[in-house]
Amino acid sequence: MSPEELAHIYPTLFHVTEPDAWPKIQKHGLLSTLAILDLFEVDHATRVAVTEQCRPTQIPLKHPQHGSIVINDNKPMSEQALLKCLDDGLAPKDWLRMLNSRVFFWCSDEGLSRLLGAKMNKGRKRLVLVIDTLSFSKEHTDYIEICPINSGSTIRKPARRGLKTFTPLGALPYKDWQKKRGRRDKILEVTCLRGVPDICNFVRDRYIA
Repeated sequence: MSPEELAHIYPTLFHVTEPDAWPKIQKHGLLSTLAILDLFEVDHATRVAVTEQCRPTQIPLKHPQHGSIVINDNKPMSEQALLKCLDDGLAPKDWLRMLNSRVFFWCSDEGLSRLLGAKMNKGRKRLVLVIDTLSFSKEHTDYIEICPINSGSTIRKPARRGLKTFTPLGALPYKDWQKKRGRRDKILEVTCLRGVPDICNFVRDRYIA
């Protein structure tokens, strides 16, 4: 799948974060959880707790040079549910590490609306970044992957997931990807490994929801 093909289907992508995150994003870009822990020089024990376990609450971090930042919770996931839906011999901690090494973008208004309207987000203000798909995906092709499920949720009937859930952007044309996955599958998430330090170059709009 080329950046042009992705942009034709989904001209814009959406990233959701905390309402006061914009100054940090301007300075450091969008960073994965692992990249944030590197930047904030977090000790090994805390790294394991943050990246290999489900986080029921937000985790604040402080650094003498970089100030403070908040690692988001991942309430929609449970380790017990992951045990029942993981393939390829993965343990819950393996899946959690995979998620924590990426940043995530919703592909559609529908997916974004479901997230913002979720019961656990009721009354919670969020910053939404609207990303230009074409320029972003052309610049970061080698690190972008596509995903047909909500990879960070195990609510209700969680989809099966494993090593092939994330597909490198350039691996297959979209029709071949759909044929391989099943023709009803659509791209739900776009992910980027490690992060997007130059994300501000691709932000078309931002608003508080």
